[in-house]
Amino acid sequence: MLQKLSNHIINNLPFLKDKKLLIAISGGVDSVVLTHLLSSLNFDISLAHCNFNLRPTACDLDEDFVKKLAEKLNIPVFTTHFNTTEFAKENKQSTQIAARNLRYNWFNQLIAQHQFNYLLTAHHADDNLETFLINLTRGSGLEGFTGIPEINGNIIRPLLPFSREDILAFAKNNTIDWREDKSNASTKYTRNKVRHLIVPILKEINPSLLETFANTTAHLKESQQIIEDKISDISKEIISSEKDIIKLHIKEIEELSNPKAYLYQLLKEYNFTEWNDVYQLLSAQSGKQIHSKTHVLLKDRNFLILTKEKKVDVKEESFLIKESQTEITKPIHLKIEEVAEKSTKNKQIIYVDKQSLDFPLRLRKWKNGDFFYPVGMTGKKKLSKYFKDEKFSLLEKKNTWLLCSKNDDIIWVVNHRKDNRFHQKKSKSNFLKITIKP
Repeated sequence: MLQKLSNHIINNLPFLKDKKLLIAISGGVDSVVLTHLLSSLNFDISLAHCNFNLRPTACDLDEDFVKKLAEKLNIPVFTTHFNTTEFAKENKQSTQIAARNLRYNWFNQLIAQHQFNYLLTAHHADDNLETFLINLTRGSGLEGFTGIPEINGNIIRPLLPFSREDILAFAKNNTIDWREDKSNASTKYTRNKVRHLIVPILKEINPSLLETFANTTAHLKESQQIIEDKISDISKEIISSEKDIIKLHIKEIEELSNPKAYLYQLLKEYNFTEWNDVYQLLSAQSGKQIHSKTHVLLKDRNFLILTKEKKVDVKEESFLIKESQTEITKPIHLKIEEVAEKSTKNKQIIYVDKQSLDFPLRLRKWKNGDFFYPVGMTGKKKLSKYFKDEKFSLLEKKNTWLLCSKNDDIIWVVNHRKDNRFHQKKSKSNFLKITIKP
């Protein structure tokens, strides 16, 4: 078994040899075996252990065990403590999810601080099967059934092809000590229920279950790759991007064989969960929105517009600019300077008669009833009509800022059109040159 494990790492993960590696270690047999194995192969490894304070005394004994192991093998070790229960309550998460978030946030901090190349975890074939079954009970897309990836960015799982039985045999044959987490025997948690109540029955039905499962996930990964290739081709016809805005063309989506399935594949990485609502957005009225934890999907005429969720403090909907200021960076970046004459002409710059301004100026969003006197036109125009004539999307209207005088007269629809009342010099005073910066 030693040769089998060693050969897999050397032959299948050769890029690890000269890299700086961080091993997530609990004290359980799988992570301890991984540590011994990589130490015997002279890899550059350090250990990271989390004390979640979930089991009185036992968690401290786990931590002591890991420290002694690191000292015995002459390996650097990092440890930390978490109040997991309190964190879970504050963030309305299950204990398991809270522990996962806490440890991975800490791992990422260690990786950044100490320049580790990869994080290694000790997941094995039985973990993979259990994850598949859990996803099956909860419902999942195809990616939920393709198993835990052995390589996922900077996270590597060298033991993934091997069973829990293989790892235990390695530990016993090499007289390796480890800590047994008694909570693993409890069926309180979903994973333990699957591990102790369901998997044994499946293995009784099929003694070669893990091998069969590995073949199944390999086939599913091949199918997933075909889907991804197809989605990549379809995306070129359906999706267009402008800065941080992604537009999906509704007509092209509706002409596909299964619009709902394609929408899922196109948008699954943006954390949407209510896929019926997403699908119904295709035929909804303009202005209808669907929110995920991270993004907003907006129906706007012929498009679905995807943007990141932005939480704006209502108190910060208006920003004042004092006469003494020469630059602001919030909510947008404006440079303000006094000049004698006009020079550059483009939408990013306006020149206004300083004498005609009442300070402080104000940046705000538009509201119903707003009007201005657009340069190049006769008379005033409602801003809502200007937006319609210029074919502003709902998102563009939402993101447009107005520069106003103290009495709330609009000076500039920023980056679009200035107001004629402030355009001409009416005195011997200088111009204010106002530039919007990237």
